[in-house]
Order: sequence, then C-alpha cells, then structure tokens
Amino acid sequence: MIVLLAALTFHTIRSQEGMVQIKGGTYIPLYGVDSTAVTIADLSMDVYPVTNADYLEFVREFPEWQKNKVIRLFADGNYLVDWEGDLSYGKMLAAEGPVTSVSWFAAKNYCECQGKRLPTIDEWEYAAMADETTADARKKESYNQSILDWYEAPKSLKKKVGSTFKNYWGVYDLHGLVWEWTMDFNAVLISGESRKDVDKDSNLFCGSAAVGASDLMNYAAFMRYAFRGSMKANYAVKNLGFRCAMDVPQI
Repeated sequence: MIVLLAALTFHTIRSQEGMVQIKGGTYIPLYGVDSTAVTIADLSMDVYPVTNADYLEFVREFPEWQKNKVIRLFADGNYLVDWEGDLSYGKMLAAEGPVTSVSWFAAKNYCECQGKRLPTIDEWEYAAMADETTADARKKESYNQSILDWYEAPKSLKKKVGSTFKNYWGVYDLHGLVWEWTMDFNAVLISGESRKDVDKDSNLFCGSAAVGASDLMNYAAFMRYAFRGSMKANYAVKNLGFRCAMDVPQI
C-alpha cells in the first residue's frame, strides 16, 4: 500500500510539471444577456499549449495516434497534415511550436495519458479572461481589441509557445497563438430549431441581437463560441491546438 501511494504521488507530481494553479471563483460567461453565473473550482492548467516535440513523444509511445496509423473515425484526413511522417514533424515545423491539426479525440487521449484532461469551456474562458495584471480584463476595450486583432492576424500558429503574454495566472498563449480544444467544445451549440425553446444561449448566435461590432467583449466571445460550435470531434484544423488541465485535490 505504501509503495502504491508513493507511486501515485510521484505520478501526480510528474503530471503537474509545467502547470500552474488557477484559483476558482464565480464568473458570468459571455453566452448572451441572460447568462447566469458559473462557479469554477480550483484547477491546474498547462502553462503552454502542447508542442510538436511533446506530441512526437506521445505518438512514439502510442503508435495508434501516428499520422498514418490513426483510425479515421477518430481523426479526419487533415490529422497532422504538415508532419513529414509518423515520427517526424519535419523541418518546416518548430519543436517548440504548438501542435495543430489534432482532433478532439487525439487531444483528449493525450491529456489522459499524462494523467490530465482537457479543460472545460468554462474553465478555459475563466482562465482566458485574464490579462497580465487582472483576473478579469473583459471590460477593457484594449484587451478585447487585441484579441480581435489576433483573429485577423495570419499564420500566428507559426510562432513558438510562450510568444504571447503571461497572464495573471501565469498561463501563456490563451490568446494570440492558436485556437484550443476544450472538453465540451460544442456544449452551447444552438440549432435553428432549438433557438425558440432555449433563450439563454440564443443571443450568442444571433448577430443582430447581443453581438455588435461596437461591443468588442461580446464580439470576441461570439467568435470563439461560433468556432467551437462549427467543430466535430474528428476534425483536425491547422490553427487548432490544445493544452491540458487537472483537478486540484480537495483537502
């Protein structure tokens, strides 16, 4: 029993390397005008997105996720499209660049193999609403404008991880590098038929309602949620990467 506990403790410590703890709290997601407060528990999150070098180690250990061996049910034909081969991301991609063209299934499995998990939408949004000095910077016009500027910037995925600012929690690259998978990436997707019955989130997908070009905070949120809602779990997209999270043990 002592040996088992020691092994579990060692695994937890190893898993938490490269992570920072984010103190939980309550926030109002930008789903629309009728959104209600959501409580986030304490969690740990990777400081950086998963890199090409990280993912290469993963596919070496788990060959079923290699470029030419993955089951197409779990990743479409764009999976690792820019990699040279099963065990090489090639010379055109940087080792410390964010891995992209990875499906949700692959990202989820990667995190689980590290003893971690993908963050939920609300956890990701909660961590990502921070700037360098403030836990919730969403009311700052300059902050939201910088996010929108990134959405228009070409080839930001070519940069290395850590190239953007370190936020209040000590996390890099939540904005300015790549989009990122979340565990429940399409949880707020509203279909045309369901909008009449579910008013809470309908404003998110109605461009003439809650979202306006003059409201940078809502527009930036709209872009994120609309992008997530367009995804399927086996999609592999060139500007879509991921990072992992962990629950913080309650004492």
